[in-house]
Amino acid sequence: MTQASRPWTAHYGPNVRPDIGGAEYTHIAQMVREVSGKFGKACAFTCCLPNGMNGSLSFAKVDQMSDAFAAYLREVAGLSAGDRVAVQMPNGLPFPVVAFGVFKAGCVLVNVNPMYTADEMAKQFEDAKPHALVIVDMFADKIAAATRNHPIPNVIITRVAEFLPAMPRGIVRLVQTVWDRSIPKLDMPHTRLPDALRAGRAAGANVQSYTADVTGDDLAVLQYTGGTTGVAKGAMLSHGNLLCNMAQTRELLGDVLEDGKEVVLTALPLYHIFAFTVNMMCFYRAGARNILIPNPRPLSALKRAFENYKITWMSGVNTLFNGLNNEIWFQDSPPRHLKFASAGGMALQSSVATRWREITGTEIVQGYGLTETSPVLTFEPVGKARPGTIGIPVPSTDVACFDDAGTQLAIGETGEIAARGPQIMQGYWQKPEETANTMVGDWFLTGDIGVMDEDGYIRIVDRKKDMVVVSGFNVYPNEVEDVLAAHDGVLEAAVIGVPDEASGEMVKAYVVLDDTSLNEKALRAYAKEHLTAYKVPKRIEIRDELPKSNVGKILRKDLRAEEMAKVAAE
Repeated sequence: MTQASRPWTAHYGPNVRPDIGGAEYTHIAQMVREVSGKFGKACAFTCCLPNGMNGSLSFAKVDQMSDAFAAYLREVAGLSAGDRVAVQMPNGLPFPVVAFGVFKAGCVLVNVNPMYTADEMAKQFEDAKPHALVIVDMFADKIAAATRNHPIPNVIITRVAEFLPAMPRGIVRLVQTVWDRSIPKLDMPHTRLPDALRAGRAAGANVQSYTADVTGDDLAVLQYTGGTTGVAKGAMLSHGNLLCNMAQTRELLGDVLEDGKEVVLTALPLYHIFAFTVNMMCFYRAGARNILIPNPRPLSALKRAFENYKITWMSGVNTLFNGLNNEIWFQDSPPRHLKFASAGGMALQSSVATRWREITGTEIVQGYGLTETSPVLTFEPVGKARPGTIGIPVPSTDVACFDDAGTQLAIGETGEIAARGPQIMQGYWQKPEETANTMVGDWFLTGDIGVMDEDGYIRIVDRKKDMVVVSGFNVYPNEVEDVLAAHDGVLEAAVIGVPDEASGEMVKAYVVLDDTSLNEKALRAYAKEHLTAYKVPKRIEIRDELPKSNVGKILRKDLRAEEMAKVAAE
């Protein structure tokens, strides 16, 4: 596809380059050092807890502390360049310190959902084979079971209130240990994160030497996803992939993004690729103050953040924006300094966007991408959004539609959305066949069916894969079906996504029982033991049989058709 055939570039702002010309930095550690030096004592991150307690770190402090953690990993824990470090924690001050420290050590970050069950953790650990694990203490009781098949030699424990001032840190600790008793006992060798930093500082190492040979092609992050098949795979994202995607996003938002002046609210979890790349790294590059929310539920947890800080940007999913629209306190006192909000992870409903505009007087710009694309592929140009579309490709990105034979279609024809650009992953970790199945030459197949209009705006019309999107989080039917089918009383199980006003979609399961004494409540309880909460079926329908093809394959499409018929009848 030539530059002349990119109709979407006509909708870029006057200062937006169609081609960014490559990454701005060689590797992420270089970006962190240079930006930290530029903004120095300015506030980089603030952790805002629901009770109003907070703490902050300056750019200089983040730089110093991440240096110390890098030295700990290499000099004390004995890791080498390329070794994996699993990071499993909610939003908070330790997250950027640890993440940037991993990059400075020349190691590879493996993001892990802190809400995962031990079974889910084990699958990821067995595949990634991390040499170290940094985990929040609230979930440390899962470690023994999760590492049974892959022992992790270095376990570093952190806390939700880590690096907050002494008084709020002590109060939070008291509440957790005495009031709600949310901190389990940990009877295994481990190191506390503050102790690790002290040990790293004492090592007196030349930290910059760890990345002397790192290039943009070197692996930076293993970000796990079900891809297009539902089998958990680690998308290999290089330093260049992530840095280029940062540069692409900054380029498209350049007219409204002011370095050193933005305050971004981060309610989406940083282990999610959108918040990781855009909120944490892109806004760090911009010298923004990042307000980290460990847990946005209930939504009243965001109230103090809006009251105490002049939020200029925020990101979220449709569920979050819809929820805020319905909060009385938000309606009565909308953020006065907000410029725009960005939505990703799931489709933004037009009614939610309209209501948001009425309340705040600002727009929600919608983006689209996947874990495998670092993640941003398209964005609605600020002030030029078109309802029902996912916007236009970001700079240095080609997007087209392909038919089932792998032939590129003309503009206006419906097919599978594919993309190519510097943000496309290097492949799936140790799964070359899976990688080959998602590529047509240098084009990555997204699994979504769409169409591009003559101006370059893209609309998604269907989903080729069976993935369910719950509040922006991907749920793969195969995984849920495997869990249900493992129950002794279940003969067969099928899972689909059905519409849900609150979360966009919800998981619904259909089961055929071998034990007629089982009921929905018992099966849900069983699922909760093995699956993260958003993957647990919200509804379970017990049936005598499931629809199947002539060769015995369960037909999810028939179940979806039944659900669509029910919705139409209502």
